[in-house]
Amino acid sequence: MSDTVQPDDATLPRHESAPTHVAFPEAPQDVNEEKRLGQMRPKGVEMKREMTKEDIELAAAGYDHLDEEKKATDGAKVENVDIVEHEYTFEELGSKLHTTIDTKDPASTHGLTTQEAQERLARDGYNILTPPKKKSAFQKYMDCLLTMFNILLIIAGILEYVLLGVDYKDNFQNTYLGGILIAVAFLNAFIEFYQLQKSEAILASFLAMIPPSCRVVRDGTLTSIPAAELVKGDIVLLRTGDKTPADLILFGATDLRVDNSNLTGESEPQERKPLPAGSKVRPVEAENLVFNSTLVVNGEGWGVVVRTGDHTFIGQIASLTGGESGNQSPLGVEIGRFVMLISTIAIVFAIVFFIVGITTAYKGKKVTSVVTFAVSILVAFVPEGLPSVVTLLLSIAAKRMAAQNVLVKDLQGVETLGSVHQIYHLLTGTLTRNQMTVTNLWSGERMYSAFQSNNDEQDVESFNIDKGGMRELVDVAALNSRIKFDRTDVPFDKRAILGDATETGLIRFAGRYVGDFDAHVKGHPKVFEVPFNSQNKWALVILNKPHANGSLTLYIKGAPERVLGKCTTYLKDGQMLPITDEFKREYDSSYDYMASRGHRVIACAQLLLPADQYSVDHVFSKNDGLYPETDYCFVGLVSLEDPPKHGVREAIGTLRLAGIKVMMVTGDHPKTAEAIARKINLILGDTRESLSVKTGRPIEDIYEDEVSAVVVHGDDIDGLQGWQWDQIFSKQEIVFARTSPKHKLEIVKHAQALGHIVGVTGDGVNDSPALKKADLGIAMNISGSDVSKEAANMILLDDNFASTVKGVAEGRQIFVNLKRSIQYTISHSTPEVFPQLLYVIVPLPLPLSAILILVIDLGFELLVALSFAWDKPETVDGLMRMPPRKPVSENSINRLKRRALRRTKTLRRDPETADILRPSRFSVVLSKIKAPFTRIFWEEALEPSDAETLVDKKLLSYSYLEAGMIEMIGPLLAYFVVFYHNGFTPKDLRTAQLNGNYFTKSSGDFINSRGQTISASKQVDALAQSQSIVYLGIFIIQCFNVFAVKAKFRFPFGKNAIANKYNFLGILAGAALGMFIIYTPPLHVVFGGSVHLSPLYWLIPIAFGILLLAWSCVRVLLMRKSLEEARVKDIKGLMMFPTMRTMSMRSRH
Repeated sequence: MSDTVQPDDATLPRHESAPTHVAFPEAPQDVNEEKRLGQMRPKGVEMKREMTKEDIELAAAGYDHLDEEKKATDGAKVENVDIVEHEYTFEELGSKLHTTIDTKDPASTHGLTTQEAQERLARDGYNILTPPKKKSAFQKYMDCLLTMFNILLIIAGILEYVLLGVDYKDNFQNTYLGGILIAVAFLNAFIEFYQLQKSEAILASFLAMIPPSCRVVRDGTLTSIPAAELVKGDIVLLRTGDKTPADLILFGATDLRVDNSNLTGESEPQERKPLPAGSKVRPVEAENLVFNSTLVVNGEGWGVVVRTGDHTFIGQIASLTGGESGNQSPLGVEIGRFVMLISTIAIVFAIVFFIVGITTAYKGKKVTSVVTFAVSILVAFVPEGLPSVVTLLLSIAAKRMAAQNVLVKDLQGVETLGSVHQIYHLLTGTLTRNQMTVTNLWSGERMYSAFQSNNDEQDVESFNIDKGGMRELVDVAALNSRIKFDRTDVPFDKRAILGDATETGLIRFAGRYVGDFDAHVKGHPKVFEVPFNSQNKWALVILNKPHANGSLTLYIKGAPERVLGKCTTYLKDGQMLPITDEFKREYDSSYDYMASRGHRVIACAQLLLPADQYSVDHVFSKNDGLYPETDYCFVGLVSLEDPPKHGVREAIGTLRLAGIKVMMVTGDHPKTAEAIARKINLILGDTRESLSVKTGRPIEDIYEDEVSAVVVHGDDIDGLQGWQWDQIFSKQEIVFARTSPKHKLEIVKHAQALGHIVGVTGDGVNDSPALKKADLGIAMNISGSDVSKEAANMILLDDNFASTVKGVAEGRQIFVNLKRSIQYTISHSTPEVFPQLLYVIVPLPLPLSAILILVIDLGFELLVALSFAWDKPETVDGLMRMPPRKPVSENSINRLKRRALRRTKTLRRDPETADILRPSRFSVVLSKIKAPFTRIFWEEALEPSDAETLVDKKLLSYSYLEAGMIEMIGPLLAYFVVFYHNGFTPKDLRTAQLNGNYFTKSSGDFINSRGQTISASKQVDALAQSQSIVYLGIFIIQCFNVFAVKAKFRFPFGKNAIANKYNFLGILAGAALGMFIIYTPPLHVVFGGSVHLSPLYWLIPIAFGILLLAWSCVRVLLMRKSLEEARVKDIKGLMMFPTMRTMSMRSRH
């Protein structure tokens, strides 16, 4: 039997150029809205391709590690905490804390006065935890000092002092060189340390701008204050998504559940409720106590503060909360690899040419000069100032981004934002304004408009409270709600509503028709409530609202498919009629009408509870299901419009033109999600459903490779196989609808498994796991929950998604600037190293001393390298029309999967449980040692990749071979010209150096090939002039290189090339330093300069500098075609004009 899998309905793909993907099989038989209405989700057309076992294994390989669940963390040792307040009764609690508690109506509690709160704050201190112990300043400095570059410099300095001890007279200059090398290492470490301290202070000041806040009752008014200002006795309101600001005893709660996992290790959320008589169990088990820093995952509650700061539960076990993490960012890893590469090259070159020197030109002579040469090689290869340059460049970029309302909590996150491939938007408050407005209502098979509009169909009537079903819909909106007002002593339309956007929109609408809103709500008190949560997707309330058959009325609202599934009848003109197929068709049509306009749709239903079964004092319980769950009467649908934020459409368009795939993950209905996506440039092409409508072909006949967009239903996500995830991510436009919180995390994990660098924007507590898992989590400052801000790497201070575009542009530019800085810095290695080789191999008098190399590296070059931080983009949109620097392609995905498959096959497993057996540390080390001697290691290492790294082949080619050779030839030519002018031909130089007794003050006269006699003083001055022109030559050509390294899209001329004034300040500082060293006689003892060096010699390196600019122009021409091909092509149908609220386009009659 053939070992293949043959999909159904086999037909050939229609488009040869499109990548071949496998379509979905029949979706798992989960319940969803379409199936509840008696329809089946379309299967999709299978492609003509055979999936062998190898194909299936390869498709699944990249995702295997996602199936391994993390083991639950152990609970903290929480036995010895000093908390007793949970044992008090409400009366004891009020008297001990000197505060009042209204247990019957918690919202009416007066709370402390402002003056009382200030007095208690002065007495007890701020509600803050002592921060965990961090590394001391000395430890941080030692971390900076003990880097590979600095260690090499220190070893070289010590070696020079060893030579000094061997032969003091001949190595006297080593006194300066050894000291300078060691001092440079310590100075370099100090510069990096200072920059790190400064950047930490800047980031701390930024984070101080977004302190955690909480809702507290002061002077009888519910207000929001910084959590640090809470005091004992304060009354606090907790709601879903809040992070508990202090230890609280509850005196009012509705379905309140908290996540204590970070304290106790309990994986499931714990229910918390008020206990009037107190609790006599341990604090960790007390049901009336919620702890500081725990997360409210459901419901709401009122509590009184009993502990603050270090006296809280978590404050007493703070030693268990951990310190700093040592994770290194991708950029840090790249820099670390570069440092190791350069250090290895430096050590190898130094050792090899030391051996060459003592076995050839200096054979049998003193080796001290060859050792000094080896030290010079080390110094020439090592870019000593690079670590501090990188830190400073990132700090400057982070500060610049903060000015654009993008706060970066981690310096490396600056560059990460420029590298992202995909940005997932967890919809609410991210892409839309989070300002819901009721637009349409449907009840009794009739559609109504909440305001007059020419955007509705002709048969849509204007809303009237007296129409059938309208009063019931208004009552559901008004009475099945958990919103709070900031104050109740002002008219309804002047109040600020504290609640989520959907409920706020419903209450604003209902408040216009109810009359006295407060009296209406108080007149129908709640008897029982099941709050909305992301699993149920509905909210239920039972009220004391009399009707003909009893006193209790049940109202439910939520996702239409969920609510309709609980109904057996519907309301029409005051009568309850059984749900029929005709009603379902009308329902489908109305639902599509609302959702296809991008509106959020809420369904409402009711149940009039009969008095003979449910008396006024009937006890309901949600835990045991002791409340009516079926046989409701469907009242109607309400649609709300949440218009896109200004600038969102253009921002998404700009990101798509930058090669970034923007996706939406939302709990909304698929049609609502797709309609919103089409408004804001997220979807431009066809889905299989939309193409079916356009062409009139059945969905089953639409091929997957005919469409570029897909809307994935959350019910399908759990059952997806590896190849199906591949197929989804191959689409250009993706929306995930009706997702639950766990789906958000799964989507991020599967995208990362394919090599995508993922950014996630969100604001809710349910977004936090995805924010934390993403390569770059982006939270909202204003609308975001405290826990989402804590999980994110980056915070949008103004909640404006358009700020993300600025962040991406800044991230890409900082990568370019870092690359330019490194490219510029290591360009001097060739002109520094090659003359050293001539000194050993030819030999020639040393063209450049080790001290002058240090002056180049840490003198003018450090300042100029720093100045690249202020470089502006080379062109207006050049970087924002290029794909991400590490693009994900079919080749890169297959490469990852092949490696994953190889790893999977080599894992040892338990024969009984099939669990993976982790190798020992010795096995891991041994395998790493063996790896370089295997074929697979080199195949993977040499496998071609489209990814652009910080230090790649193009950069190394330019720095070492192209610019490096020009910079080497220019100073060397000047070196020989200066010597020739002083009487030495190249042959004379070799003769003198082989003799070994010239170019010192005690040397004898030298007779050159022309018979001229050159005295010792002239020999020393000639050498000093020659070394000086090599030093100045490198400096001069590097001045031209400042502009040459910027040439990628354009020639290195014009306004953009010279716009950075800090480049010129760095050059000016370098020129001043060069003149000071070369032409100041007292410094000649150390640096060996000469006042006799004529400025006319400068013309030689200037000519080579011009040559370097000319070569950079040639490079631009050579790379222009490849850059144009790499440029992201224009996207047909992209709308780059502002979005307008739908209602503003509607005319009023």
